[in-house]
Amino acid sequence: MRSLNQDIETIINKTDAIKKKRKEHEEGLTTKEKKELSEAEKEIKSKRRQIQEKLMKFATRIPIFMYLTDYREYSLKDVILQLEPALFERVTGLTKQDFALLVSLNVFNEALMNDAVYKFKRYEDASLSYAGIDKHENETKVGGYSTVISLEELFC
Repeated sequence: MRSLNQDIETIINKTDAIKKKRKEHEEGLTTKEKKELSEAEKEIKSKRRQIQEKLMKFATRIPIFMYLTDYREYSLKDVILQLEPALFERVTGLTKQDFALLVSLNVFNEALMNDAVYKFKRYEDASLSYAGIDKHENETKVGGYSTVISLEELFC
């Protein structure tokens, strides 16, 4: 399977080529050229659909990854990119490079992601403590998506 980076490059390159060809020959396209444009547009749609599927898979599986990792005191980005990239790939299907590309493209709103991660961890702690389990009793910090805060800040 091709990587996310290659899929995005294909979309950009084909989109540019289609726009250029349409601009050059707005009315005088031959049947063969129209067919080539149509096939290129189908490929772009297919690549976009593949990227959407990867993002949906990421969105539905990131809570599982957060639950499985023991690196709670680090930011999620650091856990994914540095500490447990192999676990991340097994759980989400995205490679470390795919995730880094999505981050570089600003796919994730950092403020919303931090909020979601902290809420997940608060919920996880509450449900574990209800069952009498304190999995993180010696920790003093908790990581969000891209930040790390103290436990006191998390429960304020």
